[in-house]
Amino acid sequence: MRQLSFMAVALVVIYLLAAALALGQGGNPPASTKESGQTSGKGMTTVEQTGKSVAQQKAPARRYINLPNRAVQAPFSDGVLIGDTLYVAGRIGIDPKTGKPAEDLEQEIKILLDGIRSTLQEAGMTMDDLVSVQVFCPDVSLYDKFNSAYRSYFGKEYPARAFVGAGPLLRGAHFEMLGIAVKR
Repeated sequence: MRQLSFMAVALVVIYLLAAALALGQGGNPPASTKESGQTSGKGMTTVEQTGKSVAQQKAPARRYINLPNRAVQAPFSDGVLIGDTLYVAGRIGIDPKTGKPAEDLEQEIKILLDGIRSTLQEAGMTMDDLVSVQVFCPDVSLYDKFNSAYRSYFGKEYPARAFVGAGPLLRGAHFEMLGIAVKR
């Protein structure tokens, strides 16, 4: 009962926050205004009308990236590029010849990371453009083995990352990785 009450309160709070944002009361000016950068003399920024509503503003174009030699044809893209940001889909180290994860663990990791790099290259990016990565692994004792290969794909800096202990992965893979990249 107590857990149900907490869930109800949480849902009400979320609803109220969403309603406030929808009405333009979320702390930012409504989408149909812009700041001029001038102050009114009372420390407040002057806001002027732009004449465009949220619905009239054009969203950045999306480019769907699908690598030509995918081992498995599944209902998702390898990546979606919006502006300078690339959302890289979860990827496992499937051997294109067998359609299964490579027998050798190092080879599975290499196939996985090469696939991520290929998706980035298709968008005109490199591994160093990754800003956030999530790695899922059903056996966290493989952490060091993954890291030894992972390090070799980057320059000096690494993206923010989570290495998450997970249940079984598709096709018996040992690792799945996804990420977000922003072009430098």
